[in-house]
Amino acid sequence: MRNIEDLRVLIDKIDKDMASLFEERMKICKEVGEYKKANCLSILDTTREEAVVKKNLNYINAEEIKPYYVNFIKEVMKESRNYQSILLEGLKIGYSGIPGSFSYSAAKEMNPNCKYMSFKSFEDAYKACVNGDVDKVILPIENSYAGDVGNVMDLVFQGDLKINDIHQVKISQNLLGIKGSSISDIKTVVSHPQALNQSIEFINEHHFEMVEASNTAVAAIKVLEKGDKSVGVIASKETAELYGLDLLQSNINTSELNATRFASFSRVERIPPKGNKMGEYFVLVFTVKDKAGALADALNIIGSHHFNMRNLRSRPMKELMWNYYFFLELEGNVNSVDGQELLTELSHICDRLKLVGTYYEFKQN
Repeated sequence: MRNIEDLRVLIDKIDKDMASLFEERMKICKEVGEYKKANCLSILDTTREEAVVKKNLNYINAEEIKPYYVNFIKEVMKESRNYQSILLEGLKIGYSGIPGSFSYSAAKEMNPNCKYMSFKSFEDAYKACVNGDVDKVILPIENSYAGDVGNVMDLVFQGDLKINDIHQVKISQNLLGIKGSSISDIKTVVSHPQALNQSIEFINEHHFEMVEASNTAVAAIKVLEKGDKSVGVIASKETAELYGLDLLQSNINTSELNATRFASFSRVERIPPKGNKMGEYFVLVFTVKDKAGALADALNIIGSHHFNMRNLRSRPMKELMWNYYFFLELEGNVNSVDGQELLTELSHICDRLKLVGTYYEFKQN
């Protein structure tokens, strides 16, 4: 057995080497932060961090220390994000709602230590980014239970902003009431339509009347101001803490697998590296000619270039009755040769075709 002083000398040397490597890593992280700022990307990139952990675990031979390494590398990446966030402190992030809304929580999670600006509606938040009042805007595009957020989908189709990041946030709906109230007091619940829909079984079980609000946090303020024990709100636990409401029942959403995907929109287009394939996705919106087989022709072109469809959704066009546009997420690199050929071929058969944006997502094997 080696002498403890000799062992400490060895640890000191390793610590010195690690300090030098840490400093080098943080310098590169600073450059990454500058790139993210220039391209309006989020500081938090969970898919990239998952990929780093999975890849780096292969460098560790001793099975018993792998859990400790996971904690170590996650802490290193956390401090890297904290360092990068200093560069983004001046960025202005728009969202729909007020503090306590799920959009607000997503904006903070995706972009820590920034300036957050609230807007009354999805449309107002989107326009603020178009006009340059904010650098980017965080909006929900899809819920795993309630489906797509139609108003945001329409903004994607009609507007010019680009999607450069998509982040999934687990949603837990809760029944809140004014101080001193209980579930037995509640007769009416107020919330955003999506939150009401996500909690519909709980609502029907208790025979609550439903009242819609522009978002969950606004609903909380209405309930607080009304001061009526018979009126509750469906919102997050953070909302209860922010506005001094009682948590009457937690996790009331119908599905436990309740999550919302938030997209980060900006005026800057993210261009994926040509050689990168793993975890790349891109978003298209398009319309097809009014003839039999037009949509099938578009899908056949996609298939011929070997792009996997993540989802395909249709939405009615506001300006033309009984006409529809399509929102499509494809797995693959649009900046590849196949990707560019795909866009060219689709442009010949689509009345309207727009590349909305690209994003990266780590895909588990």
